[in-house]
Amino acid sequence: MSGIIIAAIVVGATGIGLGFFLTFMGKKFAVEVDEKEEKIRELLPGNNCGACGFPGCDGAATAIAKGDAAPNICPVGGPTVADQISEIVGSSAGAAEVKTAFVMCAGTCDKAKDIYDYDGVKSCLAASSAPGGGGKGCSFGCKGFGDCVAVCDFDAIHIVDGIAVVDRDKCVFCGACVKACPQRLIELIPVKRTAAVECNSRDMGKDVMAVCQAGCIGCRICEKECPIPDGAIHVDKNIAKVDYGKCVGCGKCAAKCPKKVIKMFTVKK
Repeated sequence: MSGIIIAAIVVGATGIGLGFFLTFMGKKFAVEVDEKEEKIRELLPGNNCGACGFPGCDGAATAIAKGDAAPNICPVGGPTVADQISEIVGSSAGAAEVKTAFVMCAGTCDKAKDIYDYDGVKSCLAASSAPGGGGKGCSFGCKGFGDCVAVCDFDAIHIVDGIAVVDRDKCVFCGACVKACPQRLIELIPVKRTAAVECNSRDMGKDVMAVCQAGCIGCRICEKECPIPDGAIHVDKNIAKVDYGKCVGCGKCAAKCPKKVIKMFTVKK
């Protein structure tokens, strides 16, 4: 009986000793937690999309708390989160310029020609590696298999009539779709501007018309119609490109475009 009691005492004492030891070591090697960083992390949405340029929301919170990043770096959180974080860090920063994803392709099923029936893996990336870049005649166009849709956490992009279409009301310009598109067809554009070219083909006009009814032919009419000094739209490598820093959304380029590939947006307030 005494042996059992002694064993119990030894085990108990050992447990108590280990408890004190672990408590001491825990305090000695404890990593200090920045209260400011914790508060910032609670405000961030937790999508971990990487649009801010940091590895997830934890990385963004650490950077903001240290002063290595601005309070408005999270596009998903928007102005509300930016203002709340600004109060925590004691600095003022306006919300990041609001943008939206834009797909530079208008080659819907009825406008874009197919050169053969693609029967491979239903992935834009896989189709891009196939002979001819997949079934569509335009090697620059949207493949329509939805790699961009798969990576969007906000249900803001869908395949409609063979091409990707962005829901501007849902898009938070995280950039996930931009990275996912093997065709480099998606860009982030400011919503305050209203003109954008729905084509990215760099083929000559004759070759464009041979495979798509909705392709830019590089005619430069848009350049001539633009009233902005030095022009807000220019043709480069056979494709018209809008300078969003200059465009005022007058719509003259779109009105005169013979292929109707310049899209005018309703400006978000």
